[in-house]
Amino acid sequence: MRIVVKVVVSLTVLTLLVAGCSPDEATVSPSPTTVPAITSSTDTTSPTAVPVPLRDTLSKVATAKSATIDAYPTPNGADFQVIDAADVLTVPDETPLVFLVKTVTDGWLEVWLPVRPNGSTAWVRASDVTVTDTRYWIDVSLSDFTLRVYDDEDMVFETPIGVGQDEMPTPGGTYYIRELLQPPNAAGVYGPYAYGLSGYSPVLDSFAGGDAVIGIHGTDTPSSIGTTVSHGCIRMPNDAITQIVTQIGLPLGAPVYINA
Repeated sequence: MRIVVKVVVSLTVLTLLVAGCSPDEATVSPSPTTVPAITSSTDTTSPTAVPVPLRDTLSKVATAKSATIDAYPTPNGADFQVIDAADVLTVPDETPLVFLVKTVTDGWLEVWLPVRPNGSTAWVRASDVTVTDTRYWIDVSLSDFTLRVYDDEDMVFETPIGVGQDEMPTPGGTYYIRELLQPPNAAGVYGPYAYGLSGYSPVLDSFAGGDAVIGIHGTDTPSSIGTTVSHGCIRMPNDAITQIVTQIGLPLGAPVYINA
């Protein structure tokens, strides 16, 4: 289950929101399309559950200048891991590789990574990314079955949601939107749109032939909203996710804070 925000490219299998749906959804295979990436406007430079930190409402989003980027455990370190768009994105040729920035230092950025374990961070060179700002962020309350979208300190949208079952929970922590896809059937199991987040199921290694990525998507079962129903994903009414995508237009990299 992975995702973007606006293109129109077909895929072979809908394996994005793999962790979040009912058992029969594992057989769904129509090709979704990407929806062209919305990016933030201000260019400033060329475990299972993670505690939700205090935050400023201004967030920085780093977009890699290529399809791969070296990520270091410390600035100027000798060792590094390569983050490859092909490994973490559904349509890597059509979706930018983005990261939510945690810390900025001279020449380096500490970023959250879209890899296991949840909450992983690493340092990337500032010269390898472009950085933009966003004041949009999402707050998810699992206990209240509520998702809220904020622009700075102003709540601009609120919707009821369905969340993970007790044995397959939606993990708490700090995540971000890594991509957005448009399934071919707006009335299908994922609804008209699906956001892929940077986090993964804490109990599933894979789902429906793909990695068990956590996502936010619509549903063909409105009665499931307000219940613990999914394999870890966050469900919302189809009109709600349509409004978020088409009217609010959340950028890739926007933070998502999931609370118990």
